[in-house]
Amino acid sequence: MIVGVIGLSLRFKPKLNRMKEKSYEEINRKLKEGCAVVLTAAEVAEMGRTATPAEILERVDVVTTATFGAMCSSGAIINFGHTDPPIRMEKIRINGVPCYEGLAAVDGYIGATACDPDRPEYGGAHVIQDLLEGKTLELEAWGKGTDCYPRKHIKTTISLETVNEVFLFNPRNAYQNYNVAVNTTKRLIHTYMGTLLPHLRNATYSTSGELSPLLNDPEMRTIGIGSRILLGGAQGYVVWPGTQYNTSKPVSTHGIPLGNARTIAVIGNLKEMSPAYLKAAYIDRYGTTLFVGIAIPIPVLDEEIARRVAIRDDQIETAILDYGSPGTPKLGEVSYASLRSGFITVEGKKVRTAPVASLAKARELAELLRRQLLAGDFTITRPVQMFPAHASLRSLKETETEEQP
Repeated sequence: MIVGVIGLSLRFKPKLNRMKEKSYEEINRKLKEGCAVVLTAAEVAEMGRTATPAEILERVDVVTTATFGAMCSSGAIINFGHTDPPIRMEKIRINGVPCYEGLAAVDGYIGATACDPDRPEYGGAHVIQDLLEGKTLELEAWGKGTDCYPRKHIKTTISLETVNEVFLFNPRNAYQNYNVAVNTTKRLIHTYMGTLLPHLRNATYSTSGELSPLLNDPEMRTIGIGSRILLGGAQGYVVWPGTQYNTSKPVSTHGIPLGNARTIAVIGNLKEMSPAYLKAAYIDRYGTTLFVGIAIPIPVLDEEIARRVAIRDDQIETAILDYGSPGTPKLGEVSYASLRSGFITVEGKKVRTAPVASLAKARELAELLRRQLLAGDFTITRPVQMFPAHASLRSLKETETEEQP
């Protein structure tokens, strides 16, 4: 019988055979045979209140994690197909949104934050969502004309059905932890973390806490190049460390980086994804972004991983940064349990909190992945290469120039 709910796991406590570790092969065999125990990270967090890591290792095979939030570093590669006569597309617009053309004759990359200059509230994220929803979009492209690509202009329509390939390729997703944003100044400011009211009147945050993938595997022992994931509701893969991958952040007593640290680059077939888990958005006076749903299974291989996946919101802390002041100074640290309570205290002041990510969607994705694993539709994969253990970020320095007379 498949035990897939925490209630059964807590009530039924057989005599444990203390095991030191499991293998990917063993867990996949149990998934295939229908005898694996798969729980969401929230369920295991609750189990961890009374069960030891050894007991969790004995009882649980896979933990499903998920997040659903704004991930600006996202986009899609599209092959439009050749025309007759052919064109080398050197300038591309889709529904008025610039699409990067420097790949090949009829390939383009539409970035989530690209926008129509005449309609800044509509951007690449909306193009991606419109394609996914089956809408017909206007494509216009120009080229200089060559012997092999003589056409200089084309105006036509495209849809998800007419393009040859369209796959999501996101250079930076699923931040391991992210800062809380506040504003101590007297002016209203508009940021990618939403509108921040003056004088510490609100705080915004953007991580799914105890459900978040990279918070359940903070040293990324099971997540690496080749890891199979759910991306936008469809099976995809981790393909590289994400941009701004950073292991140099200080960590809390529970081993969680205090602020934005590791990231992943991911890829998947847009034609297989669900509009429920990819959503375009416009953030007032900032621009467009794409809300991306990602779910990642974590195999419980040993007691250390079992300890990690039992992390709770009250054990996960992140930094509070002042987005209104130069250098975004740090004002303190706070737990996700406090953030989810609706209020935190910053510099002695009670501040209302609000998420810019959807915990409800993250829960849906974790449960979707759990069902797919139990049904045998999804297997866990051993990474073909692990991510760097040490990485830090460099800042862009302005070049000094001589003053003109």
